[in-house]
Amino acid sequence: MIVNSCQLNVVSVEKSIFSGVIKKIYVMGVEGELGIFPGHSPLLTLIKPGLLKIFQVYNNEYLYLSGGILEVQPTVITILADVAIRAKDLDEKKVRDSKRLSEEKIKKMRHGDVDYIKISMEISKAIAQLRLIELTKK
Repeated sequence: MIVNSCQLNVVSVEKSIFSGVIKKIYVMGVEGELGIFPGHSPLLTLIKPGLLKIFQVYNNEYLYLSGGILEVQPTVITILADVAIRAKDLDEKKVRDSKRLSEEKIKKMRHGDVDYIKISMEISKAIAQLRLIELTKK
């Protein structure tokens, strides 16, 4: 039997962000981008900061995930995210300002500095958020 849809639940530390029937998703796993379709074999993996592309029957939705865990079962996909933000809730000016400030801080640091790694991650997260903003402007 061919399965055409499955349930997706996206939960952050704060609240449930998305729960609905989907056709497929794309998410950034630790090994690269994953395309998950209904009927996918069971999988449990960490996810990296980036975009979650949700394809539903009649529309698509995009979320920013700061990382977390992905569990896939044949009819249910669950994402436990550290932070999950809908594209429409991102403030472009705030994200650009945060990225700019982080870039200024990192220019003043040495490569082995512990804060260097932390600020590099902040820049990566801001870039992912800006990609999401650009994607949803189209």
